[in-house]
Amino acid sequence: MDYIASSKLPTPWAEFSIHIFVDPATSKEHLALTLGDVSDGKPVLARVHSECLTGDALFSQRCDCGAQLETALRAIATEGRGVLLYLRQEGRGIGLVNKIRAYQLQDAGADTVEANERLGFPADMRRYDLCKPMLAKFGISALRLMTNNPRKVRAMEKIGVQVSERIPIQVNRNPFNENYLSTKATKLGHWLKERL
Repeated sequence: MDYIASSKLPTPWAEFSIHIFVDPATSKEHLALTLGDVSDGKPVLARVHSECLTGDALFSQRCDCGAQLETALRAIATEGRGVLLYLRQEGRGIGLVNKIRAYQLQDAGADTVEANERLGFPADMRRYDLCKPMLAKFGISALRLMTNNPRKVRAMEKIGVQVSERIPIQVNRNPFNENYLSTKATKLGHWLKERL
């Protein structure tokens, strides 16, 4: 992972620093947002967030992604210190075109896992090894990770990043994403509360 450049990024919650990285193997651009002194050796409040154009930018209620992104940035701003890694792996790694194809299958009754599998993909193709060089750039080796995904916690530990605390980030449960969240819990093992 090649570090390219950094700049200031004022948001409604805080003025973050934004850092751009490029994966030389895929030419994909990945981002990190940092706030405060994250290189002091103490566990850092963090979110590892995979791109979701429909949720993050278009406010889709089919998922909880955009709400999780905003909640994480607010939490980091409130704390005055933290990091958010924004990984460009849309649709659990299948890309935007296939994600919309999966949506079409979901509209016809498939759940998110079934839709990916009918398109010939695993349920989740995301990679988290990308995080190691990004976190290393900032001297971060321990996280207080905002996630509901046990796979993400295991992935951080596998790359040598300690997860000293897991912070639940369950937000925006609504009638449009109830089946999506239930599938996350039952088929992907996410730590989520009961149905609406």
